[in-house]
Amino acid sequence: MTAMSDAPTHTNRLVHETSPYLKQHAHNPVDWHPWGEEALTKAKTENKPILLSIGYSACHWCHVMERESFENPDIAGLMNEHFVNIKVDREERPDLDDIYQKSAQAFMRRGGGWPLTVFLTPDQEPFWGGTYFPPVPRHGMPGFPEVLLGVAEAYRKEPDQVKQNTQKVKSSLRQINAAKPSTDPLNATILDGAVKDLGTFYEPANGGFGQAPKFPTPPPFHVLLRQFARTQDHKALDMVLHSLWKMAAGGIYDHLGGGFHRYSTDGQWLVPHFEKMLYDNAQLMRLYLDGWRLSREPRFKQVVEETLEYLRREMVHPEGGFYTAQDADSEGHEGKYFVWEPSEIKAVLGPDLGALFCRLYDITDSGNFEGKNIPNLIPANGRIDAKDLPDGEQMIADARRKLLEVRERRVKPLRDDKILTGWNGLMISGVLDASQTLGNPAYLAMAEKALAFLLERAYHNGRLFRTVTGGQGKLNGYLDDYAFLSAALIDAFEATAKPAYLDKARELTAVMLEQFWDTQAGGCFFTGKDHEPLIQRMKTGEDSAIPSGNAVAAMNFLRLSHYTGEQAYLDKAEQTFRLFRTHMGQNPFGTSSMLCALDFHLAKPKEIALVGTRDSVEMTDLLSKIYGRYVPNKTLVVVEVGGKGARYVPESAKGKTTIDGKPTAYVCHNFTCSLPVTDWDALEKLL
Repeated sequence: MTAMSDAPTHTNRLVHETSPYLKQHAHNPVDWHPWGEEALTKAKTENKPILLSIGYSACHWCHVMERESFENPDIAGLMNEHFVNIKVDREERPDLDDIYQKSAQAFMRRGGGWPLTVFLTPDQEPFWGGTYFPPVPRHGMPGFPEVLLGVAEAYRKEPDQVKQNTQKVKSSLRQINAAKPSTDPLNATILDGAVKDLGTFYEPANGGFGQAPKFPTPPPFHVLLRQFARTQDHKALDMVLHSLWKMAAGGIYDHLGGGFHRYSTDGQWLVPHFEKMLYDNAQLMRLYLDGWRLSREPRFKQVVEETLEYLRREMVHPEGGFYTAQDADSEGHEGKYFVWEPSEIKAVLGPDLGALFCRLYDITDSGNFEGKNIPNLIPANGRIDAKDLPDGEQMIADARRKLLEVRERRVKPLRDDKILTGWNGLMISGVLDASQTLGNPAYLAMAEKALAFLLERAYHNGRLFRTVTGGQGKLNGYLDDYAFLSAALIDAFEATAKPAYLDKARELTAVMLEQFWDTQAGGCFFTGKDHEPLIQRMKTGEDSAIPSGNAVAAMNFLRLSHYTGEQAYLDKAEQTFRLFRTHMGQNPFGTSSMLCALDFHLAKPKEIALVGTRDSVEMTDLLSKIYGRYVPNKTLVVVEVGGKGARYVPESAKGKTTIDGKPTAYVCHNFTCSLPVTDWDALEKLL
């Protein structure tokens, strides 16, 4: 990448874009276009195939391919001669990424990834593709120049083969989208079967699912935790707690700065790809909060608090809103910002404490990553015993703080400072969960500020924007943006008892249904009906690195139905479950978020109504105890004395009052309400 202080030799159209990823390529010799009318028209006018390159700013191999190929004038010359070159930020345009990722997988017959390299006809139809290509042949892969010349020649000389390829891919995309409503029963058998399947995929030595590379994917863990709540299956609980422990011990967790890296390249969570993504940390924070509720393990609470401190330090826009990601690379090397040598540790901490720290955190002369060291607690099995420390745990906490101060003076990885509406919704929900569970008002303030920012900048004339960059909303919102932000608003209503949040969630949900709902088969498309036409309008119930938008929408429908009593919401949820019923049975790992929503539906939530003064000490204490207990299927509303906020109280709890002036709880389940209770012991039994 060209330093901004240098006079660039080349400048292309990406210089006018707002995406940090696209701007990184603005001075490549490649004649890059952003996706849009100009590039698509040029391809048709000149009858040239499109070379579509999709990546994101924190992607290590995207940077590698840029350095090796896109900055190479000879390779750029081939690209410019034979193709119309389009660069896309997959975080801005997940619709394009989804279509062409699945297309490339059809060609490769394996999983995809980034950078994604797909060749399209001028009609946007893919006819060949792959991921990373090296500049010269190696590791059994062809060199990129060889690929470019071969594809260009095939496009010119083999039109029948090109057409055959495009037909095959389009058929494959239609098949992916062909979910049909099922009449099979929606019952607990689906959940039991899912847990059995997840158990066979579980890796018992180091936790998590499958072998290397290993991703810390939260939704399947939530399925296991809900199984424990439903059936008291301790094996399911143990799988989750063991995994949380192992992940927090590994190098995938940043032991100095807090927060999780994207995934581990090995099976024991030691060596990560070092990028940090907002969506991972949002989801993992909630999973660790659940782990803490069920185990009271202080380490899990510490991970949440350190992750929130990382977010506050690195990822919060001054006016609210959360940035997207931090890069894996700094100074051209992956992980350079995060790794240490023993001599560096001892120079900061002194010889004695430095030696102790190195012993505890696996920092050796030989190193555990390319001759350097990723701090981790794997040899210590994740636990530092205070008995082994001359001055107790504070001594090590102070050492970590000093090392972080020194690390902060290094050249930091680039930060992607665009603000994505959907990912922000995920994080706001996580921060609200932490604020309630840990009783920290600063977290609540952070979440409400982010919500206010999004509603001001990303919501205009009844429509959501996908991203806020440079203070401006741009690009149509997708299903995820509507569903995740609505979920955050429902969470904010529960956390604050402000009806305006639930009103706004209902407003957004109405727009979502008008724009995305499939009136024929049920479920929501990923793009709105006013979106630009693409070769396929995708619809899925499967999770990716983030939960499925349809799963989150289904959960929203269920929660709104319980707050409003409106049958239409419940009908939409049931239609969604029926549409993806077959997929839930076939692929429980991929449909884990949908399974969690189904569990909520089958269990029917505990509807908790608390009557009293919202900000009283007694009410705050009662709320913290409720949030400190694992009750995955609940709704909660606080009704001020005098009826303020009573609009969304369960019908069966309306008109209830306090007893002896104390905060009073009513717990309703399946249309029946408990007698009022005022003390925690009695309330806990009802939960």
